[in-house]
Amino acid sequence: MVTAATTMGSLKSAGLSLLMLSFLLYIADSYPNMDFSNMGCEECTLRKNNVFSRDRPVYQCMGCCFSRAYPTPLKARKTMTIPKNITSEATCCVAKHSYETEVAGIRVRNHTDCHCSTCYFHKI
Repeated sequence: MVTAATTMGSLKSAGLSLLMLSFLLYIADSYPNMDFSNMGCEECTLRKNNVFSRDRPVYQCMGCCFSRAYPTPLKARKTMTIPKNITSEATCCVAKHSYETEVAGIRVRNHTDCHCSTCYFHKI
């Protein structure tokens, strides 16, 4: 036997579930559709280097470029002297054009143009 109280309780429960579902869909829809993979790292551009900019401004390339990692293909692994499971590719923010200048007796590179290119690592 179904009473009016039982029917009313199930309708309230269904209504509450529907309200909760619509609220969750609203939150999911309003969430920004942005690519967060490079969050916290801006595009590769010229920026003023505050450490060396005493007498005159010194600009240097700063920012992020492309990088990715993927499983090494089996055919390529067989040719490696030390096989690695992961292969990575990357480009770095480097100066396209620059010139040398002196700041407080120290020779520094003042960059004039930047782009994403092969990564160069310098040993001191």
